[in-house]
Amino acid sequence: MIRRVVSASTIGTALEWYDFMLYGTAAALVFGKVFFPEGDPLAATLASLGTFAVGFFARPVGGLLFGHLGDRYGRRFVLVVTLTVMAVSSTAIGLIPDYGTIGVAAPVLLVLLRVTQGLGAGAEYAGGALMAAEHAPPGRRGLFAAIPPTGNALGVILATLVFTPFTWLPQEAFLSWGWRVPFLVSILILPLGLYIRSRVDETPAFTETVEAGGRSDAPVVAVLREAPGSLVKGFLLSVGPNVATYIPSVYALSYLTDNVGLAAAVATGGLLVANTIKLVTLPLSGALSDRFGRKPVFIAGATLCAAAAFPFFWLLDTGNVPLVWLAMILVLTFANDLMLGSQAAMLPEQFPTRMRFTGVAASRELAAAVAGGTLPFIAAFLTAGTQGTWAISALMVVMCAVAIAGALGVKDGRSIAFSGGDGAGAPLRDTAPAERGR
Repeated sequence: MIRRVVSASTIGTALEWYDFMLYGTAAALVFGKVFFPEGDPLAATLASLGTFAVGFFARPVGGLLFGHLGDRYGRRFVLVVTLTVMAVSSTAIGLIPDYGTIGVAAPVLLVLLRVTQGLGAGAEYAGGALMAAEHAPPGRRGLFAAIPPTGNALGVILATLVFTPFTWLPQEAFLSWGWRVPFLVSILILPLGLYIRSRVDETPAFTETVEAGGRSDAPVVAVLREAPGSLVKGFLLSVGPNVATYIPSVYALSYLTDNVGLAAAVATGGLLVANTIKLVTLPLSGALSDRFGRKPVFIAGATLCAAAAFPFFWLLDTGNVPLVWLAMILVLTFANDLMLGSQAAMLPEQFPTRMRFTGVAASRELAAAVAGGTLPFIAAFLTAGTQGTWAISALMVVMCAVAIAGALGVKDGRSIAFSGGDGAGAPLRDTAPAERGR
């Protein structure tokens, strides 16, 4: 059963993150030219990356909404809904006329559909990892919970493989219709994702909680009242993976093309290599967290990300393709995966079953809104304002330090079994009395 759940969660996550990351690539390479008025190229790039950030501000809303539904009606139900929302939104993006055809309505529609994407993505990562974590035995929870996040890498690989050939078209063809094809593909893969996820059983922990009558009527209120410390610490530690994800996977695309002068295919090729390696490093990180603890593995990743913050841009500035790809692998793969692989089990272990989906989604997606979606925009602004990359590198170091502080504060929940009804998996001392009282 656990293998079936992990496979379904991973494949579904891959299809959903194909949609979400496709937008990031297009925002860096296309949208500034297609959906915004001609004029200052920097202004168009900032506006395009701003629409990328909008989706992240919608993610906490989606996390709270679908987290509530997941804690009330089940994890599987939510994952089917979010997959549908993402596929339909992405397909619609590929059909939006450009600015020259419908004027300001073009960027307005783009923003609205990006918000819808954000709502769906707000519960996807939490739901996929949570399904695996709640099915896994305690001694191997880190390994199994870290496998669904490889769906993110698979989604990026799929998006890169589909998108990259169209970048080889003449620019006029690429900007008029080539970039749209990868978005339209989303509707074709939706039936596969729905079929896979409909065959997954609900988690034992949630089923036992329902049978015990322990579901919370208001999971958001329960988290704020009974586990505020877990929410804050989960938010802080989630800052790190956002830094190590969106600087190399989104901002680096526009930086390499606009500032270094490399072809877009070099940047997307680097993403393909880095995400292919993730298929090994993410599960390995989860397994290491089972062996050595979640916190040591996570802190190692955050420390590596901070140490690589300045060398990352130095390597990009060389314009040497192998060195550019090495920079992406160092931050996006090695540093990031040490954090993501351990985080996949660490966050669910901080919340009781009856509020777990809400707690995980809220802490992770609030961090994504504050520290993820805004970073490419901030990076472009700082690079232009300082005529260099030292400021964004320094910001990366500070944000990694914040993540380390959050990780130091959480409890190690490796020994906790996600079973036993409403009290399942309540690892924190400050929430245990409330659980016993119920």
